[in-house]
Amino acid sequence: MNLRRRGRRLLLLAGAALAACQLAPVAEPGSDAAPAGHSSAAAWAALYTQRAAAGGRLFTIDPRQSSVRILVFRGGRAPGLGHNHVLAAPDFVGYCLLPPSGAGDARFDLEFRLDALELDRPALRAALGPPFAAELTPGDVANTRAHMLGEDNLQASRFPYVRIHGLQVTGEGSAYAARLAVELHGQTREAWVPLTVEGLPGHLAVSGSWVLRQSDFGVRPYSALGGLIAVQDEILLQFRLVAD
Repeated sequence: MNLRRRGRRLLLLAGAALAACQLAPVAEPGSDAAPAGHSSAAAWAALYTQRAAAGGRLFTIDPRQSSVRILVFRGGRAPGLGHNHVLAAPDFVGYCLLPPSGAGDARFDLEFRLDALELDRPALRAALGPPFAAELTPGDVANTRAHMLGEDNLQASRFPYVRIHGLQVTGEGSAYAARLAVELHGQTREAWVPLTVEGLPGHLAVSGSWVLRQSDFGVRPYSALGGLIAVQDEILLQFRLVAD
């Protein structure tokens, strides 16, 4: 699934702008980063209620006002046979604790399920412009979902959760950067990600994006027909998180 020229420029520009966000292996964040066992909204709420008891402002991310999207780009040797894809998380759990000491000591976590992702919603594809303009049939979407989330790629049934855990925050005003531990496919990697923050102290809106490599997490990017049809290793994760 090769990118058209415009789509390729999109990925190259994103990769250049976020070159400092390369992932590195890290140890599992441990019990302080995520509730034990299978996660749930109740477990996250209990963890952050406990943290907030020591003081600070607790924000709960509202999925209805927020968005988390994953853009997947075509690769391979046959540009006319494939498409770019957009996956969206319809629901997720997220909290941020802003302590009295300031944003540098903020604690935050976000979690969503791979197996619950919505794939190639027409409105999202239209909003992304010409690189995503191709119309896909329900059969196309079902086949792509089976390949992308199935055993040959992200293995969503075995590794359903994506977790993003805040390790460190630096910045001031609206310009920040956060060091994150990203758990995907049962592996955890670390990245520095630029953030735009608005609304503090009474409201919180955080937006950003960065490039992840599937292979960094032990995922084999989808490929078929000897590489004639494929998706690129790099995926672009975009988010806007709104909380009160």
